[in-house]
Amino acid sequence: MPKLTVNGVTREVDADPEMPLLWAIRDHLNLTGTKYGCGIAQCGACTVLLDGQPVRSCQTRIGDVAEARITTIEGVSGRVAEAVQAAWRKLDVVQCGYCQSGQIVSAIGLLTENKAPSDADIDGAMDGNVCRCGTYQRIRAAIHDAARSLA
Repeated sequence: MPKLTVNGVTREVDADPEMPLLWAIRDHLNLTGTKYGCGIAQCGACTVLLDGQPVRSCQTRIGDVAEARITTIEGVSGRVAEAVQAAWRKLDVVQCGYCQSGQIVSAIGLLTENKAPSDADIDGAMDGNVCRCGTYQRIRAAIHDAARSLA
């Protein structure tokens, strides 16, 4: 039975090691902030942090991440996470909200590694995070705002 450390808590998950991490998080751990979007790692709705790096949980098998630290939208914390969340609220980024957990987690991953990203850096880090409502300009502005608050 695989053990997963999610949001700082280690738990055994009664599931096949081949199960996608997304379903373990949602169905076994009841953390529903991470969303299912496409199932083929192309939309970013399922993004979580794996040892601090953004990954698509729909294509990550639980058997491959037993030793890793997994952070979902419910578990993000710290100075970078607070800056990103504050910028999202300040600039009213969210429209429908479905993609936002993946967008926020990806932005936290970016700003943890790069405190002063350019537009190109943001575009590269956020590539593959689809927003059906088209809030990309507000997302980029919020990432710049969060970076300024971290400076």
